[in-house]
Amino acid sequence: MSAADKSEKKSGGLGETVSVIVQALLLALVIRSLFFQPFSIPSGSMRPTLLEGDYLFVTKWAYGYSRYSLPFGPNLFSGRIWGAEPKRGDVVVFKFPPNPSIDYIKRVVGLPGDRIQMKDGQLFINGVGVPREKVGQIDNPDITEVNRPVDVYRETLPDGVSYDTLDLSPNSIGDNTREFDVPPGHYFMMGDNRDNSSDSRFTVGFVPAENLVGRANIIFFSIADGASPLEIWKWPSDMRASRLFHFVR
Repeated sequence: MSAADKSEKKSGGLGETVSVIVQALLLALVIRSLFFQPFSIPSGSMRPTLLEGDYLFVTKWAYGYSRYSLPFGPNLFSGRIWGAEPKRGDVVVFKFPPNPSIDYIKRVVGLPGDRIQMKDGQLFINGVGVPREKVGQIDNPDITEVNRPVDVYRETLPDGVSYDTLDLSPNSIGDNTREFDVPPGHYFMMGDNRDNSSDSRFTVGFVPAENLVGRANIIFFSIADGASPLEIWKWPSDMRASRLFHFVR
């Protein structure tokens, strides 16, 4: 083989490698933008449904696409393409309205046109109290973040969606609120950890439809809060095996 042939073969091999890498990156970008996006839980506001250390996939096509479906949220268009309305009870990742560079995850409790209020810890939608039943207590700091038993209440929304909420304090600042009128094209979000959640009752406010990123779908990995998922040798003791491949509801 001549020197020219060797050079051509070497150059071709490098070119193929670069091409494969570029194609893989483009495929990953398309999948992340249009189909699924991995997301890690940054806070305890959705306990006991979601815990810090949970890693989940967010379904991007669930509500159509907005500028925030794309990396870095370029201002290429406004509104949503192929938009679909979230259902009351969906767990949703969205961009924090005051600062869209920050991702939040909460549960949709109010749709456009709804009136939302908290009275003595009970959720009211359009003047009707949402059924709230005490189902027991949790005495596990990995779930509650406190070293004492915490009351757990099961809420059942008008469409039948049920989920558990934590009641860390019987008289917290969020247990009694004014009535919020959800404007058109916006949603009211709340965390399941009702006494430790920055949500639409406070700094989040009403969330525009454009800010929705996607619906939380499935937990694909979970590790104890503070542990590193990169330390594979610690997985036997730190991984929450019972939460793997757990659908979010």
